[in-house]
Amino acid sequence: MTLRTLLSGLACIGFVACAGAQSDLGEAPSATLADVQASPDAWRVAEPENLVLIDTSVGEIIVELLPEVAPTHVAQFRNYVQAGLYDSTVFHRVIKGFMAQGGDVETTHGREALLGQMQSEFTFRSDPKTFSIDPIGHADSASNGFYKGFPIQSVAQFMAEMSFDGKVETWMPHCEGVLSTARTGDPNSADAQFFMISDDGRHLDRAYTAKGRVLVGLDVVKAIKLGPVPDGAPISNPDVLRSAVLFADIPKADRPTVYVQRTNTPEWAALLQAADNAGADICDLPTVPVVVE
Repeated sequence: MTLRTLLSGLACIGFVACAGAQSDLGEAPSATLADVQASPDAWRVAEPENLVLIDTSVGEIIVELLPEVAPTHVAQFRNYVQAGLYDSTVFHRVIKGFMAQGGDVETTHGREALLGQMQSEFTFRSDPKTFSIDPIGHADSASNGFYKGFPIQSVAQFMAEMSFDGKVETWMPHCEGVLSTARTGDPNSADAQFFMISDDGRHLDRAYTAKGRVLVGLDVVKAIKLGPVPDGAPISNPDVLRSAVLFADIPKADRPTVYVQRTNTPEWAALLQAADNAGADICDLPTVPVVVE
């Protein structure tokens, strides 16, 4: 399959919006390329160096990485992608209602292909003045909201004024669609393997390093073959990650532009207010819409 064929097969190519999913709090504002053109300030262009196109035996996925939350893990994920080491790996552990795990580079390419274990980045310290979230609730007391469309949680923002460094502990919760990093029982053992949350993984918050989110293809993540079966037998004919490509490495003429809706619009303010009124948190909100041109 050529790159152009792969890109043309994406559901959101051709000026069609990838609408955010509906939640109990309502549906994300819908959008098309016409909406982007009419209100360009309500959208941001995702940076090609943070976008990964993943082709699987089930379909295509676009993932956006967020280096602000886990710079070392993001850099290593990029390195695996650019080295082609995720190509031909399988989704070897997939649990219904939870996640799809892949990236077993060692089994496919050999131990010598591994880039090495990393120190955990379960949380980081953020300055509310520079890492500003669109919050649920009052900005000063808020502890969760959106940053560039990514779900974010933290200690209440006002605590920064009382902290030693003017910052607060912050992390990306394991909401639906979040990309995170597999590890063993050692907190600092994460390397190549990753997983994508298909429904809910909140019990992993601050214990695993989240580093991005699925922009396009959450339906693909949910469709990946489940297994191993309860008796521990391996997945029969597991789904395959055929290739992963960094958008920055796609020739500019062939590279689609990905627009992510900003969450400081009146529509999103209403959704965030509804979440506050309901006592909900950021994972209860619909995912932020994306338009791919």
